[in-house]
Amino acid sequence: MSLEEVGKSETATLRLVSHNKEVENPQPVQRQFVNFVFYRLLPSWKTLGKAERKQGKTEFQAVYAEFEKEMLLTSYSLVGLRKNVDLMLWRIGYDLDAFQEMTVRLSQTELGRHLEITENFLSMTKRSMYIDKFHPEHVEDRLHIIPGKGKYLFVYPFVKTREWYMKTADERQNLMDEHIRIGMKYISVKLHTTYSFGLDDQEFVVAFETDEPQDFLDLVEELRFTQASKYTLRDTPMYTCRHRELAECLQALG
Repeated sequence: MSLEEVGKSETATLRLVSHNKEVENPQPVQRQFVNFVFYRLLPSWKTLGKAERKQGKTEFQAVYAEFEKEMLLTSYSLVGLRKNVDLMLWRIGYDLDAFQEMTVRLSQTELGRHLEITENFLSMTKRSMYIDKFHPEHVEDRLHIIPGKGKYLFVYPFVKTREWYMKTADERQNLMDEHIRIGMKYISVKLHTTYSFGLDDQEFVVAFETDEPQDFLDLVEELRFTQASKYTLRDTPMYTCRHRELAECLQALG
């Protein structure tokens, strides 16, 4: 079964048992691990001959293709968009061992030996803590992600202040209502929020997909003026990533 098929079968429901009127326990919902791994090309790559570099890219692509059978993979180029990152892989799956094995296998290719991991965010999917009161009929399933729908992806880690968590659920919901209302204005921007509590240094990893970078810029600027923004402890570094097929990403490396 593919990851998309698994995702479509994840929604669990409750049904009545006719004889004893007990409610059957819902099947546990399988959540996804989500990983954003960023690579910087080392200067040593440029010292290799053309044939060696071609072979290195071929090896890298072969490993990538092998793991596409186990997880959802999407590649992004950051060449010319940030000084310390050239390539990002967005990986989504159900087995952490596969993430580790893929990372090791990529590092053992000729290209991999000339790539340095500069950032590596690990998170999981989880149902949102907040309710969209503006569209109560809309049931959003954040337990499975289908990536690669936009030309651009904006990724950053996110940490709230401890004061935020001391507020009541109603107080936090009221503050988030303003966030949700503003987000509704930017229909070209798709938000993916994943959770890192206990898994990584941040609490959330936030990723926005869009074809219109200017809409994302305006959204972030407007959110700076909300009351909830007072409770943001950290939301950097921010990465602007351009969605491209892996062959294109590797071609940009030279």
